[in-house]
Amino acid sequence: MNEFAELLNNLYFTYSTLEKSQLLQNYFKHTPDPERGYALAILANTLLFPTFKRSLIKEIISNRIDPYLFSLSLDYVGDLSDTISLLWPTNKELPMPKLSEIVLTFNTINETQYASYLIELLNRGNAVERWALLKLGTGSLRVGVSSRFIKKVLSELGAVDIKEIERLWHAISPPYLELFAWLAEKLPAPVIEEKLFFHPVMLSHALKKKDLPTITPDLFALEPKYDGIRVQVVSNKAGKALFSRTGDLINASFPDILAEIQAEVVLDGELVIRTEKQIGSFNDLQQRLNRKKPNKKIIEKLPAAIILYDILAIKGAPLYELTYLQRRKQLEDWYNIHKPRRMYLSDNIPFTHSDDLIALKEQVLQDKQIEGLMLKRKDSLYIPGRPSGLWYKWKRDPFLIDAVLMYAQRGHGKRSSLYSNYTFGVWQEDQLLPVGKAYFGFTDEELHQLDHWIRHHVLNRFGPILELKKELVFEVAFDAINFSTRHKSGLALRFPRIHRIRWDKPAKEADHLHTLLELMHDSK
Repeated sequence: MNEFAELLNNLYFTYSTLEKSQLLQNYFKHTPDPERGYALAILANTLLFPTFKRSLIKEIISNRIDPYLFSLSLDYVGDLSDTISLLWPTNKELPMPKLSEIVLTFNTINETQYASYLIELLNRGNAVERWALLKLGTGSLRVGVSSRFIKKVLSELGAVDIKEIERLWHAISPPYLELFAWLAEKLPAPVIEEKLFFHPVMLSHALKKKDLPTITPDLFALEPKYDGIRVQVVSNKAGKALFSRTGDLINASFPDILAEIQAEVVLDGELVIRTEKQIGSFNDLQQRLNRKKPNKKIIEKLPAAIILYDILAIKGAPLYELTYLQRRKQLEDWYNIHKPRRMYLSDNIPFTHSDDLIALKEQVLQDKQIEGLMLKRKDSLYIPGRPSGLWYKWKRDPFLIDAVLMYAQRGHGKRSSLYSNYTFGVWQEDQLLPVGKAYFGFTDEELHQLDHWIRHHVLNRFGPILELKKELVFEVAFDAINFSTRHKSGLALRFPRIHRIRWDKPAKEADHLHTLLELMHDSK
């Protein structure tokens, strides 16, 4: 565990991507199996590992230190894992077990045994090992490396194309023995064709105004962007699966979709709720997403459908190297042969000149369940990740409101010492009602300005949460509004983010609840 903890610590305090890459390559080269495989899984967020409940952590620490003293320490340090790792006494006699032993033990013991085993490990570890263990167990490990970055490191380690790593990634699992053996040229590439796995998706960039003149009908195809979630249907001899865009398996929530697939195919599309008359709202879809085992009544009330816009494989033969137009032809041919119920082809929208696009967008957005346009180069291959210049998304303009900052909380990781999580509200008569939370949309400089302002405008403290003087206004952007029984205001904002800090605007001039209700009514 010591080597892995030191790796995490070094990654955390290293800002150079080159140095991070060197740290990882050195670790993977000199660390034996299965330790490096479990380390890889933790960094890439593919490891199945139980989460330590906050109540468990509090119970353990309250038996060893005065709760008030711990509260003061936590407030000063700003991070739970940091605080406990520093407070806990170090036992130099007995080292902490290997990472693989810790992972396997936590995945096999009963939940009632978590506390005793965690205490044993904390007693045996040093401060860095305790910090790493608690970060892993609380799900708050952030050391500045993405899954894509990890794959790039692996491709450099084995001198292979990163596309090969991407192709294999979701078909192999921790501790990745076959992956490292292949990278070391000890074994051939893992055989994955007969497995049921997620294929990495191709993503788009937001369209910028300067790019509009380059969108011409000879180069680009246009499709509506529906307000659902990106999904992938995989069907082969090993079974059938429905994946989210991040590779999460969502079969259980949508059994009605999988029942319609009888062919060996990999399809890319948008999951929506669709009745005979119309496509439902994203709020309708969320009611299905939140149910692991939907009953017959909810399936009939909110029937799921997929709007298909790409095809990645037929009968095991990959189609990635075909152009968009060639894949579209394959998709249309496949669809016309199989005609799966609850699946529909995405429309191609004709246009004659780039000057027509703004008016065309406004016309398409008359349909409230369409959130924008997708613009795809006709000659684009299907490249996992977010390649430049091939696919664009052009979404409707966000809603904007002026809201008052009400509460603040410290962030996590490198933001653990800064107040970066904000709750904001709008007026109902002379009372402020919370309507959302946001933790991004501002620059690093603005974050430090906000942190300074917050520390000088505290009204009350509720544990880690500060109630603030109601004086600062945010211009908040968001994509939609829905009714919500979970919020005192009765409303919930979708994807809220800070658009601008209104240092100049008095709080009394912020928006009222009826403004949001009118926006919601007008958007339906």
